[in-house]
Amino acid sequence: MKLSTTLLAAAATLACGSAAFAAPPNTRPPVLRGPIAETAYDGITDDLLTAGLGKTGLLGAAPAFVDPLHPTPAELRRNAIHTNYRALVDSTIAGGFTVFYGPNIDVNGNDTLGEGKIAGREYIVWADDGSGRQNVTLMVQVPDSFTPDKACIVTATSSGSRGIYGAIGTSGDWGLKHGCAVAYADKGNGNGFHDLMSNAVTARDGTVFDASTDQYEPLFVAAVSDDERAAFNAATPNRVAYKHAHSQQNPEKDWGKNTLDAVRFAFYVLNERFGKPDHHGGHRATLNVKNTLVIASSVSNGGGAALAAAEADTEDLIDGVAVTEPNVQPRFTKNLVIRQGANTVATIGKPLADYFTFANVYQPCALLSAQAGLSLHAAFWPAAYTTSAQNRCAALAAKGLVSGATLEQQADDALAKMQAYGWQADSNFLQQSHFRFATNAIAVTYSNAAGRFSVLDNLCGFSFANTDASGNVIAQVPAAQAGLFSTGNGVPPTSGINVVYNDSVGGAKLDFLATSPSTGAADFALDGALCQRSLVTGRDAVTGTKLTGDMKAQSDRVRAGIKEAQLGAHLHSKPTLIVAGRNDALLPINHASRAYFAKNQAGGYKARNTRYIEVTNAQHFDSFIALGLLLGYDTRFIPLHVYFNRAMDAMWAHLTSGTPLPPSQVVRTVPRGGVTGAAPPLAAANVPPIQASPAAGDVIGFSGNTLSIPD
Repeated sequence: MKLSTTLLAAAATLACGSAAFAAPPNTRPPVLRGPIAETAYDGITDDLLTAGLGKTGLLGAAPAFVDPLHPTPAELRRNAIHTNYRALVDSTIAGGFTVFYGPNIDVNGNDTLGEGKIAGREYIVWADDGSGRQNVTLMVQVPDSFTPDKACIVTATSSGSRGIYGAIGTSGDWGLKHGCAVAYADKGNGNGFHDLMSNAVTARDGTVFDASTDQYEPLFVAAVSDDERAAFNAATPNRVAYKHAHSQQNPEKDWGKNTLDAVRFAFYVLNERFGKPDHHGGHRATLNVKNTLVIASSVSNGGGAALAAAEADTEDLIDGVAVTEPNVQPRFTKNLVIRQGANTVATIGKPLADYFTFANVYQPCALLSAQAGLSLHAAFWPAAYTTSAQNRCAALAAKGLVSGATLEQQADDALAKMQAYGWQADSNFLQQSHFRFATNAIAVTYSNAAGRFSVLDNLCGFSFANTDASGNVIAQVPAAQAGLFSTGNGVPPTSGINVVYNDSVGGAKLDFLATSPSTGAADFALDGALCQRSLVTGRDAVTGTKLTGDMKAQSDRVRAGIKEAQLGAHLHSKPTLIVAGRNDALLPINHASRAYFAKNQAGGYKARNTRYIEVTNAQHFDSFIALGLLLGYDTRFIPLHVYFNRAMDAMWAHLTSGTPLPPSQVVRTVPRGGVTGAAPPLAAANVPPIQASPAAGDVIGFSGNTLSIPD
């Protein structure tokens, strides 16, 4: 651990004073490419945290563009911040927004900041490997409250496949309020799309332009020739490529590097502003790892990137790590055991593509189980989807993949298979909504990404396109395309772009309405799901025989890419807090947070500074709680974001004041209850604190090779 706040201030004063001549020149990191865009925000008309919207604007609907077909970069930034801030938190007052968290809530948890606008400067640049194709977006926000004698940097790597503002409402919010520079990275996923029909692509500022021009540099352009694109369009018109799925670079393997590059960029920016001038017109690197506090942080994919960065940190850039619900894929967990109460978890530590392709096969049937409770509003789940789910159960039974003579028995067996494969029973209620909004998208995206497949490959018969009400492919909607930088999340289905099954009987169709050739029934494209599963396992998903020929070659690529993204859980004794929700159905804790922590703890004394906090009645998508009437989340789940802030506070207190980190523990929350869609407001009693001395029955322990989690 670095120096305390008092010593840090003294060190910074010394560095900026008579000893500054000893500091080396401030050198631009070689990974940066092109000019650095710098913009100042006054904190009144526009700002770093809310784009001038303030808490009031964030509570409301996204502002309209003056010209919907040609929004300006400033409008796109504003709406991207509106979308991304709200996408990661429950944005309702009853759910805690503007009461427990939000722009108006200060570092002590009090409502003192008014609209919460923060003045400062924003710096944006490309990071690239020299190919000109990576185009990872890095951004540093420096609030006017930043002071060199208390220098701090917080990372805010984007969650999901979101663009550069993807963590604005989580670690961005926390860091800016603490006067820290915030180092953002989009992880080389971003929200870059390429409309192959019109050749439209997105610039870094969000504007859309023709890829054949050199007007701007795109976030992403598919690596296809004009002839290849023309042939592809003739065979499969109106398709769209996305950066995460189709960059052919398996960006996840570099998420930790991207986060460290953002920290290096932050140091460069800070020293250009605050470093002592040298005699050559430049500046000295007077702010450095010895006098600047750095916390690696974020949520979900961004949290996984923070842990990956800590593992790869050979320069001692990072002082501590605080993350929630991280996407982490530990390698070599075979000899580890996870026990919850008296029960041993049967399956742990599988990679993301493994458990998502498993879910993509069984979840559509499992969600019909009475234990899951089919409940989505018809706006999200029309009757045709229930029919497809029923057909999926029947098809799985016919192929010998589930047992049972009745639909009820088949659905129960599918759900039992998911639980045996690592999902918590606490997650049963979430299976329907997660299949509706996430599972198919992630299975398609990550299998393409891991295998470095081109959009031309239509891997397992899937592609991305807009669809009409009948599920047929249509052209992009110009107004939706113009605003994709603001509204998209980088993984279709998003902003009208959906997952399409090209091999559906009768022609390409929205996957949720597609008919599989092997079954002749609308079953959510089961044949495509079985193909994806086979690529991940290396065996035919139905017969269990080893793959051969082209399927084996594709599987080898996918499996090699999966290994590239797995982590060793060696954090170099850095103080680390990992927080996860017990009900997480997206990144099941037995595969992600629990497995990673167990792997880390197996490292013995080197893991003594890592803590794991498991929160009951908490799941992955806080933003879904706001849709209580349509999803039924508000009465059941508390916002995990409350515990993100508390973990950050605990890490800050540890690094600045020496306060001990809280022990690993289960935090037992209390659901809001009430009537779906009208749950009572979140109260302090619903979200009890992380305990400095938890009760014996709440302590999480590790001994030998076993992680023990209290029921």
